[in-house]
Amino acid sequence: MTAARLAGPPPRAWQADPYADALRAGRGPLFLRRGDGWLLPLEVERWCADADPADGTVLARCTGPVLDVGCGPGRLVAALARLGHPALGVDVTPAAVERTVGAGGSALCRSVFDPLPREGGWGTVLLIDGNIGIGGDPARLLRRAARLAAPGGSLLVEVAGADVDERVEVHVDDGRGGHGAPFWWSRLGADALRTAAQDTGWAPYTAWRSAGRHFVHLRRRPRARDGALRASGRNTLRNPDAQGAGPR
Repeated sequence: MTAARLAGPPPRAWQADPYADALRAGRGPLFLRRGDGWLLPLEVERWCADADPADGTVLARCTGPVLDVGCGPGRLVAALARLGHPALGVDVTPAAVERTVGAGGSALCRSVFDPLPREGGWGTVLLIDGNIGIGGDPARLLRRAARLAAPGGSLLVEVAGADVDERVEVHVDDGRGGHGAPFWWSRLGADALRTAAQDTGWAPYTAWRSAGRHFVHLRRRPRARDGALRASGRNTLRNPDAQGAGPR
């Protein structure tokens, strides 16, 4: 695949009727379908519900103003608002933004690659529910997130539980014959994310698991020290939250 083909996800792909209809209804079924017929179920019901205990482990790590990239129906933005935490969601789907605002959160109908408020000043950037896949080019997305975050800020990423590193063309499918336009998407496990983060301004910090979901916490490197940090070997991934885990 070429860089041009991975320039970014066409917004119309996520404005297609199956996805927007599922968000309005608050339920699936809904899938990402690969060209070979493989299906990735999308957890619409969980996305449209209140934040659950696994989400709570993400919220507890949020510091400063929070930007939720690909916020969907906005459960995390709404939860942060209830906690009195400044937060903004961005999503390319009008139905997602409407639902976020209706839940008490703030959101913009915009791509992460568009100009955004507070660029370079977000204390925490979120890529939850597989949103590291946006655009099918993790390095580009990570570099963009680094430009959005404040120096020393955090990036909280939900990754695949499996050791996977793939970039594939998919479309949204409702399992009943309805589908959206094709677009590029990525799936990364923790090791693949650590590799992708090496030259994008992020240093892997911790990883944890909750309710069968897998997360990685990255720290924004101060720009002047990027090379020094890499040379010192301090970009190791620690997992103090997992039982029996230690530096690795």
